[in-house]
Amino acid sequence: MDAVRTVPRRPSVLRDAAFLRLWTGTTASGLATWALPFVLGLAVLERSLSAGALGLVLAARTVGFLAAVPVGGVIADRLSRRTVVVWAGLTATAATPLLALGLGRSVPLMAAAAVLAGAGQGACRPAFQALTSEVVDEERRQQANAAMTLAVRVTTLVGPALTALLAAFLDARALLLGIGALWLLAALAPPSGSSAPRPEGARPGFLAEFAEGVREARRHPWFLAGLGALTAVIATGYSATGVALPLVSRDRHGGEAVLAGAATAYIVGALLGALVIARWRPRAQGWAALAGLALYGFAPLSLLLPVHPIVVVAAYVVTGVGIELFNVPWFTATQREVEPDKLARVSSLDFLLSYGLAPLGLALIAPAMAAFGTGPVLGACAAVCFLAPAAAALAPGARRFGRAS
Repeated sequence: MDAVRTVPRRPSVLRDAAFLRLWTGTTASGLATWALPFVLGLAVLERSLSAGALGLVLAARTVGFLAAVPVGGVIADRLSRRTVVVWAGLTATAATPLLALGLGRSVPLMAAAAVLAGAGQGACRPAFQALTSEVVDEERRQQANAAMTLAVRVTTLVGPALTALLAAFLDARALLLGIGALWLLAALAPPSGSSAPRPEGARPGFLAEFAEGVREARRHPWFLAGLGALTAVIATGYSATGVALPLVSRDRHGGEAVLAGAATAYIVGALLGALVIARWRPRAQGWAALAGLALYGFAPLSLLLPVHPIVVVAAYVVTGVGIELFNVPWFTATQREVEPDKLARVSSLDFLLSYGLAPLGLALIAPAMAAFGTGPVLGACAAVCFLAPAAAALAPGARRFGRAS
C-alpha cells in the first residue's frame, strides 16, 4: 500500500530571518513616523517651538508625504523595492538633524526638513508593502501583515510613556536625533526581495507608469470599492475622533479622562484585532473585513448619544478591533491579487487616497460642526461609516477580496 504523503507545514513567519529583518525595518519606520509630531509637541512645551510653527512643520511633512507616495510607488515598480526603502529611509534620516538644527532658530529650515522627512516616509510605504510580497510566501502573508500591524500598535501604546521618560533626561533636539537613528535602522534592516526581473529598454514617463497602476487597480472592482469605503471612513470617523472627541470629553464629561481612555481603548482594541486576524480565516474574508471597517461607526455614534463614559471607551475598543479586522486582510489581498510588477503603484494609490485625504476631513469637520451643529455632523459621520462598507460589499469580488468570488 502506498504511503500517505503529507505536505509539511511551513514554519511560523516569526522564525524567518528575512521577515524579521523586514519587520524590524517596518516597525522602526512606523515608530519614527509616530514619534516626530510627539517630539515636536514636547518642543512646544519647552518653548523652543511655537504652536503656529508646529502646525506649519507638520503641514510641510504632509505635503512631502503626499508628493512622494506616487513617486515612490512608480520607482519601487521600476527598481528594486529594497533600493527604494534604503533611499527613502536615508532621506528621512538626513532630514532629522536639519530639524534639530532649525529648532529654536529657523522655522523655514524646519519646514524644508519636514518636507524631506515626509517624502522619505511617503516613498517607503508602498515599497514596504511590495517588499512584503517578495519576502513572505502567500501562505504566511496574513500572519506577517498581522505581526507588522501588531508591532505598530504596541509602539503606539508604549511610545508616549517611553518618550516622556526619555524627555526627563534629553531635550527635543536629542530626541529628534534619536528619530534619525530609527530611520537609519528602517533603511538598513530590511532584506533584499526575490522580485522578477524588470523589463529593460525605454520605459514610459512617470505619469504613464502611474496610470498603469491606476488601470491595474480598476481591474479589481473590490479594490476600488474597498478603497472608497476606507477613504470615506477615515475622512469621517477618524475626523470625528480627532476633533469631536476632545470637545465631548471636555464639555460633556468634564475633563480629559474620556479622551485619554478612548485613545488607549482604540489601541488596545487594535492589538486584540491583530491577534485575532493573525489566525482567523473567514470564508467570506472580504465581507468580514468590510464589516470590521463598518464598526468604526460606533465611534462617532458614542459621541453623539448621551451615554456613560464606559460606553464611549467600549465603543473605541470595538472600533480598534474592527480596523485591524479590515487592515490585515486588505493588505494581504492586495499583495495576492495585484500584478507583482504593479503592486507598489497600486499600494501608493491606496495610501494616497485613504490616508492622504485624512487631513482634508480634519480641516472640514470643525467648520461643519460650527455651521450645522455637533449632533448632525456626528450622525452623518456615523451613517457614512456604516453605509460605505455596506455599499462596497456589493462590488464584484468583494465577498473574498478577489476575482473568484
